[in-house]
Amino acid sequence: MDEELILYGSGHRTIDISDDAVWNQIEQARDADVPAGDSHDSHRGVGNHGIAPDQQVHPTPATVIPDPGTMIPDSLPPTGNQGITAPPTYFDVGAMLDGGIPAPPVPGICKRDDSIGLFYRRQFNVVFGDPESGKTLLCDHATVEQLQAGHRVLRLDLDHNGPASTISRLLTFGATEDMLRDPERFLYVEPEDRAHLYAIVEHMKLWQPEFVVIDSIGELLPLVGADSNSADDFTRAHTSVIKPITRTGACVVGIDHLSKGADSRAYGPTGSAAKKRAIGGTSLRVKVDSAFTPSKGGSAYISVSKDRHGGLRQACPAGDKEPLAGKFVLEVTDQGVRGRIRAPMHDERNPEEAVPPEDVAAMAALDPPPSTLRDARSRLGWRADRTSRAYKAWRQQQGGPGDQDTSPLTTSESSDGSPSTESKEAAA
Repeated sequence: MDEELILYGSGHRTIDISDDAVWNQIEQARDADVPAGDSHDSHRGVGNHGIAPDQQVHPTPATVIPDPGTMIPDSLPPTGNQGITAPPTYFDVGAMLDGGIPAPPVPGICKRDDSIGLFYRRQFNVVFGDPESGKTLLCDHATVEQLQAGHRVLRLDLDHNGPASTISRLLTFGATEDMLRDPERFLYVEPEDRAHLYAIVEHMKLWQPEFVVIDSIGELLPLVGADSNSADDFTRAHTSVIKPITRTGACVVGIDHLSKGADSRAYGPTGSAAKKRAIGGTSLRVKVDSAFTPSKGGSAYISVSKDRHGGLRQACPAGDKEPLAGKFVLEVTDQGVRGRIRAPMHDERNPEEAVPPEDVAAMAALDPPPSTLRDARSRLGWRADRTSRAYKAWRQQQGGPGDQDTSPLTTSESSDGSPSTESKEAAA
């Protein structure tokens, strides 16, 4: 990058940005756009976060990009802010297409027994479910998979699992002492405070991990001073911690928890909907099948709540809102614990979405038959999700399309987790 900027004012002139006096002008111009009580360091994830003064990260001509609000292309006249500006940087689409049309991303981390992965590299992925459903054990399985492949792994423990418990499980799953002793292959940390966490994020830019587990998202947010129910707070936490790590090329998996309310549980993890929007890979629901015990193993169903790129969903059976992605199985043998993810059969359904025969029978027994989903719910008095599944199955038995209906659900959320028509009217 040329070491010069265009200064807009009464006229155009170039200036040497290696001059300290010029950097003072730049910082003054940037500070003018920072909200009260905030700082640029909090957005960059660097600054005084526990780093000694002689180790402070300073901007250099080759790395600093002015704030978007002050960037004006050199081919356009200045408007509004009359400060120091420079052309913005855009992605070079031509250079990418020179290598041919790129294939869509495919998940390659934590593979099923048919070699289809559950998580995407360079993306933020999420595993969520109830306590003791197998979320952390699934991430342990993926950790050992990556270590055995020679990749670097970071375990960011914010959920108080403790090093003894974590290391013991990884050894049980097949990791060797040499793998876990080597700080060039494996790192485990329990951040003490926000400054420690930001220092870890900065270090990851140099260490370049392939796989990172954040356990858990619910503990990450208060550590950075964020409210889990605030979309803006989550976005700031994602920008300062999660996104910088994914940009190193790592597959980042955040462990999260379910809400308590029935309708909210159907939607996904606790807190703001911004959590789901930020997921660039997969969001997987884990539901225990057979309880996990040290002496007997256990199993859990994995279903797809979100798959931004569709690579996993297309390798799952069709027909369910959250298709079955596989079954995580832990088996205890004489040789130790063996973990595997069994791929679903082509017509295998998500057990959570299976309709009890008695519900379909109750729907069929209504006289006269229900004309709409809304009609069925008002007469049966069931929750919206239960009514919707039974109504769909009953219509399919009658030879009609199961999802055909013209009336909104009477619930706080429709079947896809978004506010229903009636909810919006009630809120108004």
